[in-house]
Amino acid sequence: MTALIDHAQQIWDIPGGIHPAECKTLSNGSPIQQAPLPRQLIVPLNQHIGAAAEPCVAVGDRVLKGQLIAKANGFVSVAVHAPTSGLVSFIGPQPYPHVSGLPAPAIVIDSDGQDQWSDLAPCPDYRQLDSAALLAKIRDAGINGLGGAGFPTAVKLKARAAQKIHTLVINGTECEPYITADDLLMREYAAELVSGIDILVQLIQPDEVLIGIEDNKPEAIAAVRAALTERSYTLKVFPTKYPSGGEKQLIQILTGREIPSGGLPADIGIVCQNVGTCVAIHDAVVHGKPLIERITTLTGEALARPGNVRALIGTPVGELLAFAGLDERKLNRLIMGGPMMGFTLPSLDVPLIKTSNCLLASTRQELHAPPPAMPCIRCGDCAEACPASLLPQQLHFFALGQQHDQLKAHNLFDCIECGACAYVCPSSIPLVQYYRAAKAEIRELEQKQQKAEHSKQRFEWRQERLRRAEEQKEAERIARAERAAKAKAAQAEAATATAAPSATDEQLKRLKIEASMAQVALKKAEKQLATHDTAELQAQVESLRAAADAAQQTLQEALAAAPPAPVPTAAQPAADEVLKKAKIEAAMLKAQIRKLEKIEAPTPEQQSELDALRQQLSQAEQALASAEASAPAAPAKPATDEALKKAKIEAAMFKAQIRKLEKIEAPTAEQQSELDALRQQLSQAEQALAAAESTAASAPAAAKSPGEEALKKAKIELAMKRAELKKAEKAGADEASLATLRSALADAEQALHAAEEASGKPAPELQRHNKSGVDDALRALKTDVAFARADLRKLERDETASSEALDAARTRLAATEQALAAHQG
Repeated sequence: MTALIDHAQQIWDIPGGIHPAECKTLSNGSPIQQAPLPRQLIVPLNQHIGAAAEPCVAVGDRVLKGQLIAKANGFVSVAVHAPTSGLVSFIGPQPYPHVSGLPAPAIVIDSDGQDQWSDLAPCPDYRQLDSAALLAKIRDAGINGLGGAGFPTAVKLKARAAQKIHTLVINGTECEPYITADDLLMREYAAELVSGIDILVQLIQPDEVLIGIEDNKPEAIAAVRAALTERSYTLKVFPTKYPSGGEKQLIQILTGREIPSGGLPADIGIVCQNVGTCVAIHDAVVHGKPLIERITTLTGEALARPGNVRALIGTPVGELLAFAGLDERKLNRLIMGGPMMGFTLPSLDVPLIKTSNCLLASTRQELHAPPPAMPCIRCGDCAEACPASLLPQQLHFFALGQQHDQLKAHNLFDCIECGACAYVCPSSIPLVQYYRAAKAEIRELEQKQQKAEHSKQRFEWRQERLRRAEEQKEAERIARAERAAKAKAAQAEAATATAAPSATDEQLKRLKIEASMAQVALKKAEKQLATHDTAELQAQVESLRAAADAAQQTLQEALAAAPPAPVPTAAQPAADEVLKKAKIEAAMLKAQIRKLEKIEAPTPEQQSELDALRQQLSQAEQALASAEASAPAAPAKPATDEALKKAKIEAAMFKAQIRKLEKIEAPTAEQQSELDALRQQLSQAEQALAAAESTAASAPAAAKSPGEEALKKAKIELAMKRAELKKAEKAGADEASLATLRSALADAEQALHAAEEASGKPAPELQRHNKSGVDDALRALKTDVAFARADLRKLERDETASSEALDAARTRLAATEQALAAHQG
């Protein structure tokens, strides 16, 4: 590094750099002028790095100059204020100064010409404020960097706990050709500049302040030096070279320290601010004015009156160029910024934004079109000119091949896009354009990878959560099945004590339950394995399959060894019960068989279960046939109304079952067999019904006493009168009609009492039981328990229910049961 001595101060040199034609005399010979108030202002919501501001006004609202119209939307964001008073006429996409030419969200304000200020909060005695209050004023004023990419100033100034800021660097270099906005600002606003530096010093508390200005601005140097009286700030003047105005390059020139690759100045305890930003900080703190205007250079040979203007943010550039005397016949390219790092504007309708330091209206002779690019000749001039000590030629080849890993390994993102490499390239290769495109591709890919990684993590977390929930639900199902089996076993034991069934039947019933439970557990595990294929679940499925096979084998052996069902005899009092039981058993087996036959592709286990059920059905049908053959013929029933009614019901039930089976278009063999059996049973039932009707017709009616007939008639009459009265009351009849009906009801009651006395029957003994009613609190607690239990069962049946919801339901049920027990105790 070559050390240079200027003004008795040590400065350092930077690698590379170029000396293009400055062309600054076009605009630095006249003072700053105030641009006219435009008729309409277009204020973009994103004039900075970070999130766009969020509008806080609506179409039709009247706003005042300096009023907040869009608030910062996040930490790295900047507020936007109204540049003048007027009416909000539109909020939405508008032309925007960007290399893409795409529109961007903006707030359009129609000026009322009054330029009326809103209420401001000036603070001349800012030294009484603490750091937090100063930082809040800067943030609320909507200030971002005015000399670079537009990073939010409040975020940049926020102190780091791990790194003290020991050096404050003020950038007054303005090395880009044509641009003189900072030069004129330092000449005419030196006092405001120094005041803004004082505010930064109070906020940051640095050990030293370095102000860097190139030696091609003698008037600005003299003005700043005169304003620095009684201050210990150091003004450093150094030779002109492009791009010494870059943040990293200026820090290296003034301090000799280099910022690490990929790092920030704050990483080495330095903060850099532009002179325009310092003046904006002074206006915001001392005068309470937000950032609504800036000094912009209007230059180029297509302008009749080039110079610098103080213009409102949102002013269409066409109006500014017209103010400077634009000759559209001479205009070839309109560039926002300088010729090295600026970009061509798509139209004259785009607005001025906070980072617009220059509008260059060039002619064809002034900035002629570059010649066509030719192949690289590997001369190395680009590497010598690079101020960041990169290898532009190698980066170019990597960008062509989209070798993103190599680009990052060769520190592509350290490129400041100054254009020095393209300026010296003899092959006229637009190197900076390749670097910008490669950076955009890398950022897009990183964002996609980051989103994909987040999505993958969320998916894995969800799958793990579902797996745990499924395991928990499966364990609960197995526990419930075990509890149910134990309860059924207990019931079977209790039934054994009363009905004393045979040991063989009890053993077969127990084996059937065990085989059924084993099959249910196996199916649940197989379903879970299909969803989550893990070694643990595979082992569990194999174990359950072996248990199911063993249970089924044991059941088959027991069925084979079981003695045939005993044939009921006429002497057995429970013959009808045996027949009924045989019918139920056969019907249940048929239903299970039909359910399994509907499966298109049954598993081996399901096929084995189907064969076993068919074998059981064959045995059950044999037992049913034996029971029906051995059942004694139905004795002649007494000709009573009850026997006749029972015969009619039985015939009707058989007819309904037959009609249901006849609706099946293609019945199976089992269904056809069941249909034939039902038809035979229907024939027998119809014969029994005919016999009952014949017997009932021939048998003499039981003689009833006249008193019993009168009693029956009195009861019917009383019921009819009571029904008429209730019907009239519901219909809202008048009182006269109701009185008549009540009188008739009272007469019917008296007639019933008289008939009861005349019938000779003993009066019924009335017993009254005093039962205590259920109080409202107990009823409410029981209702809560029922609802809680129902919700829990519903969640347990829902396979998509989360474990958190199940835990909450169980907690709720336990709490309600405890409350009920406490109330009853």
